[in-house]
Amino acid sequence: MLSACNKKGTTAETSGNGYKITGKFKNAAEGSKVYLDELGEQQFVARDTAEIGKDGSFEMTGTVPETGIYKLALDPQNAILFVLENKAIEFEADAKNVSETYTVKGSKDSELLKELNGLMVAPQKQMEGLKARYIAATNAGQQDSVKAIEATANNIQRASENNFKNFIRRNPNSIMSVYSTLTLINPEEQYAFADSMLAVYKKTQPESKYTKALNERLSKLGNVTVGSMAPDITLPTPDGGTQSLSSLKGKYVLIDFWASWCGPCRRENPNVVKMYNKYKDKGFEIFGVSFDQSKEKWVEAIAKDKLTWPHVSDLKGWESAAGKLYNITAIPHTVLIDKEGKIIAKNLRGAALEAKLAEVLK
Repeated sequence: MLSACNKKGTTAETSGNGYKITGKFKNAAEGSKVYLDELGEQQFVARDTAEIGKDGSFEMTGTVPETGIYKLALDPQNAILFVLENKAIEFEADAKNVSETYTVKGSKDSELLKELNGLMVAPQKQMEGLKARYIAATNAGQQDSVKAIEATANNIQRASENNFKNFIRRNPNSIMSVYSTLTLINPEEQYAFADSMLAVYKKTQPESKYTKALNERLSKLGNVTVGSMAPDITLPTPDGGTQSLSSLKGKYVLIDFWASWCGPCRRENPNVVKMYNKYKDKGFEIFGVSFDQSKEKWVEAIAKDKLTWPHVSDLKGWESAAGKLYNITAIPHTVLIDKEGKIIAKNLRGAALEAKLAEVLK
């Protein structure tokens, strides 16, 4: 994950209309290579290489069409993430541990990137520590411990998200602010925040590719955000009829997007069944929307997992009309709506789903 900025008071000589990257790697072998890669939409793309001199120094020059996020690496595991624009920037680091020893001058955004990375380290370590405990408790069937660990993980996630949001608010004019909003904030759960920041970026960074990407993402979510009315779904049922989501109005309804071939969906089903049995007589219903293509496998999974609530599917897989309507890009995915059909929560699973249902169905 990325974060970048420049310390106040540092200066570097500009390099005309392009960039000039200079640096020195302590303990680097003379004649070894340093690689410059650009972060593309899906992966890093190679852009340039330079040879390291006897004293560990190197230099690269060129131009970039716009400010972007890049990687300077001696090898894939020994790299610096930074923000490159058409100006001079200087690095120093120990080649034995580049990512933890580097310093940067000439790029405020690159310093912000380093700060943001620091915000990510602690929660990552905390989550790693919980993972082994969670697996052990699950294997031992210790449900109380599993719930407690899930609750702790949710608290860590919320605290981390608040840290990211504070970072974003403090740096509204930085490319790292818009990039962080795009990559670290869940727009389905934090639409209002992301949309408010987008309004700022349209004024301060209207031509940034990250602003444009954020705008495109949010525009697709506009009609299915928390607080909006859930679009109606009418699709075929397993028995050959049709059913509409609106037919369940008057109940709290969990729209459950899933598929028979989806491993995580099937693993979550026992918990969903448990919640259904607990709350179905208290004004709660589930509306299963399958991304299956085989009716036989769909019906078989419903029976095997004991999913006794209403189910619909047009059997078009990822081309599902309901999936497109709700902008579903991954499953399992859930949308919880209230008695009037308003979306009140999204993507609830496990302990989070149980807690929310307990709250609204007291």
